[in-house]
Amino acid sequence: MEEISVFCPATIANISCGFDVLGVALESVGDEMVLRKTNTSGIKISRITGQDLPLETEKNVAGVAAQAFLQKADFKGGFEIEIHKKIKPGSGIGSSAASSAGAVWGMNELLGRPFSNLELVEFAMQGEKLASDVPHADNVAPALFGGFALVRSYEPLDVISIPSPSMLYATIIHPQIEVKTSDSRKILRHTVQLKTAIKQWGNLGGLVAGLFKEDYDLIQRSLHDHIVEPIRSILIPEFDELKVESLNTGALGVGISGSGPSVFALSKGEETAKKVAKQMEEVYAGVGVDFDIHVSGINLDGCKKI
Repeated sequence: MEEISVFCPATIANISCGFDVLGVALESVGDEMVLRKTNTSGIKISRITGQDLPLETEKNVAGVAAQAFLQKADFKGGFEIEIHKKIKPGSGIGSSAASSAGAVWGMNELLGRPFSNLELVEFAMQGEKLASDVPHADNVAPALFGGFALVRSYEPLDVISIPSPSMLYATIIHPQIEVKTSDSRKILRHTVQLKTAIKQWGNLGGLVAGLFKEDYDLIQRSLHDHIVEPIRSILIPEFDELKVESLNTGALGVGISGSGPSVFALSKGEETAKKVAKQMEEVYAGVGVDFDIHVSGINLDGCKKI
């Protein structure tokens, strides 16, 4: 192939109790990219639609990730990239990760898959570093592996794919305010009490076990964040009401997607997920902030050819 069109999924990171180590790919929300081989070495971003983002390679997350890939690839040419953004930057559903992951996945396909998904995560993390100052993998890992992905270790990088229960759906509300990942990290505490950490470890272990066992009750009991949510929730208008009303409507759990401002709910069944979406709309009807709402199944493939 000389050219490929790629769907790059949006992602929910942290999933309440898995800060920086757990994420999931979404089925119905994502960006699109077109990548082409060129005879000229290097990376050129030729077109961006949907958002006002820099075309300069070194200032664009896709460009930085692509450069990291190209430095390791046995390829004398280069690549031209078009980015069609449908995920708004600063939304909390992995806008930078979609661009970073999509770029390296598409290049890997064009070169006959010389790199594993784990190696692609390492390249894509360089784009995340540009976006947030931290090369985290909890968005790019599910975007590349599909489904739920657990980052067991960063040094060395170790990513574990986790199966998704067949009836699990996500509802996401995106208030049209921007919360930059770099800013939302600055307000976090650098130390936590041991008893709080123990609660979080228990919930993360319970959530992973619940996903493997398709135990929705266990998933529900585990979707609690004792460390990050209490601090970051103050940045999101009506977060507490969104959470209470969504849980009352039948959601298994509610939390902040990534660094926010998007709020996610996980539900058993599409019907419940749609009811949660309607309830979220009602909560935000009088807030005076524009918003988008998405209902999505879990994307088991990650980035894929379109």
